[in-house]
Amino acid sequence: MVLRRLFGGGPTEPDPKSDDALAPRPASADMNETDTIRKIVGQLEALPIEQRRFVAGYAYILGRAAHADLVFGAEEVAAIEQAVVEVSGLPEAQAVLIVEMARNQAELYGATEDFLVTREFARTATLEDRQKLLRAAFRIGAADQSISSVESAELNSIGKELGFADAEVDAIRAEFADSLSVVQAMRQMAVHAETQGGSTAS
Repeated sequence: MVLRRLFGGGPTEPDPKSDDALAPRPASADMNETDTIRKIVGQLEALPIEQRRFVAGYAYILGRAAHADLVFGAEEVAAIEQAVVEVSGLPEAQAVLIVEMARNQAELYGATEDFLVTREFARTATLEDRQKLLRAAFRIGAADQSISSVESAELNSIGKELGFADAEVDAIRAEFADSLSVVQAMRQMAVHAETQGGSTAS
């Protein structure tokens, strides 16, 4: 995969069973798209390997957070792209390609690579970068206005693998309390109980 090339590995072939491979496309469209991708990949490969690894790992871990519920929502993808642009300073086209590759990697190999990629990022990143990443991961989880219990558990795992204690993860989680599905459910129950109580009193 191209993502492995950005990490410093060798190129791999595309999956012949993918939907994109099976769908018929005009030759001119394929050529234009291929030329564009090659140009962007070439620009990315011109960057220092440390920067490529940092950005690729950052995007992958955010993709891991988004894919916790096995679905990549449009809001989540847009939020990841924005986060990658902000942390890397790369042009949007390059960031979009990195995010798409990271997304494909997470969908195909997430179960086997999540811990390895996160641990490697934690080993080389600064404390500030790790904090920024974890906060961004929570923001990705809240992109659809609700962090589910499954997403919350995955964010816990990411936080621990980034080297944070439970209290440190919880401190960042508190910043997103309004988006936690558990908190939202409790508030709805409180409103319902208050409404029912008012109806009974009347």
